[in-house]
Amino acid sequence: MLIRPTLLAILLSLSLQAHAADRTMVPNGMAANNSDSVNNDQNGQASASRWSDTVQEVMMNALSLTGIRYTYGGKNPDTGFDCSGFVRYVFQQAASLTLPHSARAISQLGQSVSIDELQPGDLVFFNTLKTAFSHVGIYIGGHRFIHAPSTGGGISVVDMDDSYWVKRFNGAKRLDEKLISPKDAAAISAASNQMSE
Repeated sequence: MLIRPTLLAILLSLSLQAHAADRTMVPNGMAANNSDSVNNDQNGQASASRWSDTVQEVMMNALSLTGIRYTYGGKNPDTGFDCSGFVRYVFQQAASLTLPHSARAISQLGQSVSIDELQPGDLVFFNTLKTAFSHVGIYIGGHRFIHAPSTGGGISVVDMDDSYWVKRFNGAKRLDEKLISPKDAAAISAASNQMSE
């Protein structure tokens, strides 16, 4: 069954809001015992809330590009996207993060997460060219991710439980503004300039 991108975006937004609310709850008996820890908790919650808003922007931006054709080396909606060009464009537009233009280079950024810990906005990596981390997509929840598939396709949402993707899954990374400095991304991009998608 095909879900319209706008309906999917609304569902994702509600899911992200519920997830953010769960993360800010404090269990009974764990109240802060001094003003410094209260301020640190509030700053941490504010930062988490800002990143949660950014993730929503990432999801909306990614879903708005559904259907745009695949183009090898493509990096914008006018000419089409390859997988890393799509991810790079979405994170630049929605989060002002400049990522390198290769799936392998992007895989070196952020924090590794297990498949059981995936959250919307995480990046998922696959071996599609007989080399690890040769394909990247954005996890949207429900074991689904959005990506720019190979030649002949357009940006679409697919199921990670499909046997093709299960066999090729390499791992996942979680990005946020604290984990990636522009200098780090530029260095990785320069070092991987010779790598192909």
